[in-house]
Amino acid sequence: MRACVPLIVAALCSLAWAGNLESCASRCNEKFNRDAACQCDRRCHRHGDCCEDYEHLCSVEEDPKEPEPFLELEEEMLEAPPGHLYSAPSSCQARCHEAFDRHQPCHCDARCPEFGNCCQDFEGLCGHHEGFSYSSDAITKEELQSISEKIYRADVNKAQKQDIILNSQNRISPSEARDQVDRCPEPLFTYVNEKLFSKPTYAAFINLLNNYERATGRGEHLGAQQLAEQDAFLGAVMGTAVLKELDGFLRQQNRYSSEQEFVNDLKNMWFGLYSRGNEEKDSSGFEHVFSGEIKKGKVTGFHNWIRFYMQEKEGLVDYYSHIYDGPWDSYPDVLAMQFNWDGYYKEVGSAFIGSSPEFEFALYSLCFIARPGKL
Repeated sequence: MRACVPLIVAALCSLAWAGNLESCASRCNEKFNRDAACQCDRRCHRHGDCCEDYEHLCSVEEDPKEPEPFLELEEEMLEAPPGHLYSAPSSCQARCHEAFDRHQPCHCDARCPEFGNCCQDFEGLCGHHEGFSYSSDAITKEELQSISEKIYRADVNKAQKQDIILNSQNRISPSEARDQVDRCPEPLFTYVNEKLFSKPTYAAFINLLNNYERATGRGEHLGAQQLAEQDAFLGAVMGTAVLKELDGFLRQQNRYSSEQEFVNDLKNMWFGLYSRGNEEKDSSGFEHVFSGEIKKGKVTGFHNWIRFYMQEKEGLVDYYSHIYDGPWDSYPDVLAMQFNWDGYYKEVGSAFIGSSPEFEFALYSLCFIARPGKL
């Protein structure tokens, strides 16, 4: 199994890290990407397939650069389209004295005090040469690989092979993903051992899934019970060996001085509300990645197998096809699929199958913390 771990890690971090294939963020003037939902190359106008934010992000960009990959994936893994976490790069964490980037809402370069456009934490993080905030002190790829493998080994709550029976049925080419044709007459999940859902982290995770309005543009209003459920979930995952591994690693890296500081950051990272295009605070990282949203008539996010199974069981998800099925014969595995969610289509929805909530939560958090502003 150890031989599979690096590939699993590469796949997982690519899902969380590689960038949004429905946006031109970090993709301006890249080559045509057949797996992307929309394009950001110089000819997209001619073909009518530009992403909605192409004009805003790319039309006047100078000196385009090729995006740098997070991890070098095996060639076969390039078929697994990434998901993403929302990132609001309003901090100087790991950005001190980086090159000026006009697309950032605030800056951490050496001259930002002259122009009055520094991030609020610039002085605290960049005013001296200690700590982790300098780009040169970033967590290395090798360190990410090592801690990811430790987190994988620590996950005792993942599904076992006998706990899930999948019926993946018809695989299609990426070019067919836009066709919106149901090529799979049967559900994706033939069987799931629901005893998994009684485990504390699973139960706490499931309690969060019905707390959100899936349509973007409508503000989220969370009451005392919903906020308590967030705290309960954080408490449950922090009690696992998976999060203890991550907490210890990040404190060793001088990211956090205490567990409570780490928890506070996780709460803001995942449950802090933000706007997806208007004044309403209508989204959060947790809602997008795990629960799913509807934006402009399309499904966005929705990268969790538990959510998919429960919605499919209720008759709200119709599995259409898949373009990628991971090479492993145990869990967690990877599936990149097409489906209809109660009337809305998901062109490419990548998800890990059989992973515990704490496993995904930890690895996505690690990728976000290690490379802030890149997701």
